[in-house]
Amino acid sequence: MSYQPRLKKEFNERIVPSLKEEYSYKNVMMVPRLKKIVISKGVGGAVADKKLIDHAIDELTMISGQKAIPTISKKDVASFKLRKGMPIGAKVTLRSERMYEFLDRLITSALPRVRDFQGIKPSGFDGRGNYNLGVTEQIIFPEIDIDKVNKISGMDISFITSANTDKEAQSLLTELGLPFKKSDFKSKLSEIKNTKTENSVVEEEVPAEEAPAVEESSEKENKTE
Repeated sequence: MSYQPRLKKEFNERIVPSLKEEYSYKNVMMVPRLKKIVISKGVGGAVADKKLIDHAIDELTMISGQKAIPTISKKDVASFKLRKGMPIGAKVTLRSERMYEFLDRLITSALPRVRDFQGIKPSGFDGRGNYNLGVTEQIIFPEIDIDKVNKISGMDISFITSANTDKEAQSLLTELGLPFKKSDFKSKLSEIKNTKTENSVVEEEVPAEEAPAVEESSEKENKTE
């Protein structure tokens, strides 16, 4: 029996029937699928030091398990001392088994190592069913040895799906295990802020109304005496 990644097996056995029932798809082929994952990294300092490109390629290769390639500039930019054809970044495109293996490691190992992690933002969808996730530090991946890191840097991870809408894509990625932030948490925070501002306004208004009443009564007592 051939090897099959855990998430791919779970997608075929559990997620496909679940999404088909949720959105009332008539055909199994209408269920949105994850087509590819693209990991890209810009290296602006490579204009002055070309060795940084090699470090970026090595890091993406270790993280993804597939050989990364350098990205080449398409035009000259005089203000950045950039020439057409110079390497200014690195990227790697994952499909099939390696894609599911990387996603599994991202969910179970990398994201829990993020400092003060409370979920990923659901605002990264592009309106066409694709999601972009920004990672600020590459050391969240256990494959990276922090003692051998040349410089702390981030990367962009793009999830390309076959979904027609962002809602369907979010349902797919949520079923696969990506921990999105819940909107209820944001609404509760806004309610707490609104109640605090209302209470502060009431506290400020109360002494301003009581002060003149006390002064008027004291003046009346002085007149009667």
